Amino acid sequence: MLGNMMFQPLLISNMIEHAGRYHADSLVISKNTDLSITETTWGQVHENSKRFANALQALGAVQGDRIATIAWNNHRHLESWYAISGSGMVCHTINPRLFPEQLVFIINDADDKVLLFDKTFLPLVKAVKPMLKCVEHYICLDAPDSAVTEQLPDVLFYDDVIAQQSTQYTWPVLDELSASSLCYTSGTTGNPKGVLYSHRSTVLHSYAICMPDSLNISARDIMLPVVPMFHVNAWGTPYAAAMVGCTLVLPGPGLDGASLVHLIDTFKVSVALGVPTIWQGLINAALQTGTTLESLKRNVVGGSACPPAMLQIFKEKFDCETIHAWGMTETSPLGSSCQFKAKHQSLSDEEKLKIRLSQGRPPFGVDLRLTDEEKGTHELERDGHASGNLQIKGHWIIQNYFGKAESALTSDGWFDTGDIATLDADGYLKISDRSKDLIKSGGEWISSVELENLAMGHPKIAMAAVIAAIHPKWDERPILIAIKKAETDLSEAELLDYYADKVAKWQIPDKVIFVNSIPLSGTGKMLKKDLRELYGNVLLNS
Repeated sequence: MLGNMMFQPLLISNMIEHAGRYHADSLVISKNTDLSITETTWGQVHENSKRFANALQALGAVQGDRIATIAWNNHRHLESWYAISGSGMVCHTINPRLFPEQLVFIINDADDKVLLFDKTFLPLVKAVKPMLKCVEHYICLDAPDSAVTEQLPDVLFYDDVIAQQSTQYTWPVLDELSASSLCYTSGTTGNPKGVLYSHRSTVLHSYAICMPDSLNISARDIMLPVVPMFHVNAWGTPYAAAMVGCTLVLPGPGLDGASLVHLIDTFKVSVALGVPTIWQGLINAALQTGTTLESLKRNVVGGSACPPAMLQIFKEKFDCETIHAWGMTETSPLGSSCQFKAKHQSLSDEEKLKIRLSQGRPPFGVDLRLTDEEKGTHELERDGHASGNLQIKGHWIIQNYFGKAESALTSDGWFDTGDIATLDADGYLKISDRSKDLIKSGGEWISSVELENLAMGHPKIAMAAVIAAIHPKWDERPILIAIKKAETDLSEAELLDYYADKVAKWQIPDKVIFVNSIPLSGTGKMLKKDLRELYGNVLLNS
């Protein structure tokens, strides 16, 4: 027997319709590529998304076509998202910081029909255009500019395109399992792999983000997603923002600490989201200017582990609650977020800090487990001590990669994340490392994340990475690559001594290499593969 309730498919168009109807006057504040600020509203975003849906149809795009974007977080990019997915096409966000060869591969692999881009990326688009097999139209997401037309004669301009179209558009009623957006993984060996999200998975993921035990987003918030829209759809926050109608502040290309401080203080941002390297820049800028970031009540840290020192600075200096979260492209991305339970309220600050340093627990909709081997099915105890391969399943988790018929799952239907972790009885997750970044020294495992977090606690260290270097006796030994804070003096011996009472002697790095910069991916993660290529043999040569 079936229930007697109405059925409506879960569609992305429902979210922008809701925002346009019930939150029409809520602001969407956007920094443009020329660093000017545009203030629009959800009502205008809604109308322009319908205009652009009409424009795509006029250009000959049809349901199922992939429409690519190479753009910053801004209002035009946001409008295009809802137009593309809402009309039944697939929004393919592209990381502009990939190598040109990877960009060409991704665009051709996706068979993109239209390419939207910010003016910032014109040189990149011009360089790869001759190698793109399928793109029929190029649309610049800026106001008309003759300098762009000179370099790309067949270019269209977003403002011109939507000005010619009506706001009258009826969103098609799609199967909720239809594809809505496409993201390619970064940091993989070989060519990137596509992850194709559905309307259903995206809407359910948006619900999960908004829950109080998750990222706790509501109409009362002013949200600043610093994480780029080309990185797992800005962690799904632009969808969640429309779902609840919160004010949205989009930072454009201004991701440096000073720019973020200005946005937070000017527009009274209450919640911000980004990776640790971004927050380090924000902290430095805030301390230099003396601001207390008074409006900022919580920030979300993901992408890589949050150093304990960073978490404490946000709490002690800025009275800002840090939500440690974990996920990946294949998980939409939310897999867990760190919020307390009622029983934790009576704990001491020190005990609460231990919980805060975990990646939290899964929301309803996903499940986690540990196994004793990659792709294995033998589950380990959830006791907070047993360490194993982290696997996940749920409503917004990948089943197979784009264009690949074979399953990406284990034999019993779980996705192996490549992370090594522990889980306790309450589901609190503690990532110890990526499996490929663990260091095996003399048969014993050493966590690079733990050593990095300790280094980041040193008052004279701005950034630190730990990698495995080949060793003639122990197979691998940890070495520390570190950036000193400006105008500080620190020796290798002093930094190694800092570890003496914090980890076992055999876990202390064999060597410190001070550098001026550490290579980062387009999403702000340290590129350890590059570091291993540079320094992986350093112990053989000493």
